Amino acid sequence: MIKDSPNPPHHSSYDASLLQEAAYRAINHYLNPESQAQAQAPIDEPTEPPFDGLFTVRADLDAQTLLVNASQDLASINVIAAHLAFEVDGIQRNVALGICRMLEGVQMLVDKALDGCAQTTSK
Repeated sequence: MIKDSPNPPHHSSYDASLLQEAAYRAINHYLNPESQAQAQAPIDEPTEPPFDGLFTVRADLDAQTLLVNASQDLASINVIAAHLAFEVDGIQRNVALGICRMLEGVQMLVDKALDGCAQTTSK
């Protein structure tokens, strides 16, 4: 049988541990690139304390934008609760209708605040 490549030259002067380290670096580079980027990136101290919550609100948004989004979210939740109220019977229906009524009250408060924002911007 004919080999396509010749035997590698035999060198007794190379260090096998250097080859093994290079092999591990290559494997980590291709299989775990995030750890390499973190290891090489300089570590900067955070300028503000870390946020513990899941969501955050951008600091540059004005009150009117926040109220408009809150109003839309409340309307969506109200529709979901109303739909649920007609899918269930008994006490669960009363609970869902109670949620709808509470949402309508909060919706009215947000709408009133939104009207106040619109009046101050129009003056």
